[in-house]
Amino acid sequence: MSDVRARINSDGMNERPDADTCRIVDMPGKEVRPRRRSGGAWFGGAVLVLLAGGLGVGGWRHYQAAHDLAASVEQSRTAVPEVRVATVRAGGDLIKVTLPATTTAFEAANIFARASGYIEKRYVDIGDRVKKGDLLAEITAPELDQQIAQAQATLAQNQAALQQAEASRELAETTNSRDSNLVKQGWLTAQQGDNDRLTLRAQQAAVGVAQSNIAAQQAQIRVLQQEKAYQRVVAPFDGVITQRNVDNGSLVQAGSTFMFTLMHSDVIRTQVFVPQDEAFGVTPGIDAEVRVPEIPGRTFPGKVTRIATALQPVSRTLLTEIDVPNPDGALNPGIYCTVELSIPRKTPSTSVPADALIFDQNGLHVAVVRNGTVHMQKVSIARDFGTSIEVRDGVRPGDQVVLNPAVDLIEGSRVSIRSDEPSQGTQT
Repeated sequence: MSDVRARINSDGMNERPDADTCRIVDMPGKEVRPRRRSGGAWFGGAVLVLLAGGLGVGGWRHYQAAHDLAASVEQSRTAVPEVRVATVRAGGDLIKVTLPATTTAFEAANIFARASGYIEKRYVDIGDRVKKGDLLAEITAPELDQQIAQAQATLAQNQAALQQAEASRELAETTNSRDSNLVKQGWLTAQQGDNDRLTLRAQQAAVGVAQSNIAAQQAQIRVLQQEKAYQRVVAPFDGVITQRNVDNGSLVQAGSTFMFTLMHSDVIRTQVFVPQDEAFGVTPGIDAEVRVPEIPGRTFPGKVTRIATALQPVSRTLLTEIDVPNPDGALNPGIYCTVELSIPRKTPSTSVPADALIFDQNGLHVAVVRNGTVHMQKVSIARDFGTSIEVRDGVRPGDQVVLNPAVDLIEGSRVSIRSDEPSQGTQT
């Protein structure tokens, strides 16, 4: 190691050492060493201490995180989750089914002309209420009157022909009676006797023909008189005129001209198609309620009066008719309505909340809790009421099913039931 020594100038003064050197003092018998600054050592020591502290803190935190993770895993493995459950309820004795329907009149008839002619007078219009037998219109047909007069004259001719035939028969009877005795006595020939006998038989037949002609002519007159009666168009039952297609002076043809539509609306007949799963409980006499969206807050009670018995093969529905009294005329034929039927239940069923259903790759099922253990039970839906589901099998009344089950809930999971069990919705 090179030593830096103090140099003496020529004038005897000491030269000031550089800032990077230290003062060296010669000591007898010892080697002179340079002295370093103490600040660098302290700085290095502080860095080492900080580095060691950081490594210690990091190691502790890593250990603590690993410990907490292990504790969480162990806690999740051994913890028993709490679940909310609802009690499965048995279905009621009645099934409430609401279906769309259409109202029709209890009686409705399209009235056609039965006599040919012209409308002489129309007495009713759309919206008029009529009673059975009220006159709706009159048809005039002068040629029909002529046909009746001609038929009556022909009848008179037939009656005169009958009188003539009867007189000829009486003459033949008298002649035959007289000649038959003479033939027996030999005063007349047998030929004469045969002529008299056959003439009597012919006159008897002529009387029969005349009587038949009279009967036929009388029937023809009755037909014409009936056509004459059809000139007065009358109401077949009580009701309301809902359609008019003729006016005064209109030409009508018998059997083809449509004149009026008459509907009896004091009783409304409602037709509804009941699906197959409810149709087996539908019988005449069960209660029904009709509701119309345009008449809120009012129901129209009625009863099932007729069923088609056979289901329609395309839609698998049963045509059902319900008679609804309509004394105030609030219901009109041809409107849309809904019908609520109270159908007696034929098969037992249970109801569970819709929140309890689970649908996954295994199908549709619910989680039933028995003795703190979860059991997955497959179910089949009978009807969906929105907040509750009617199921046919898989659960029994009194079973407790988990509401909103977690995705990790599996068969055999241990759970605890929360005390605030919710009440199930109203049963139908």
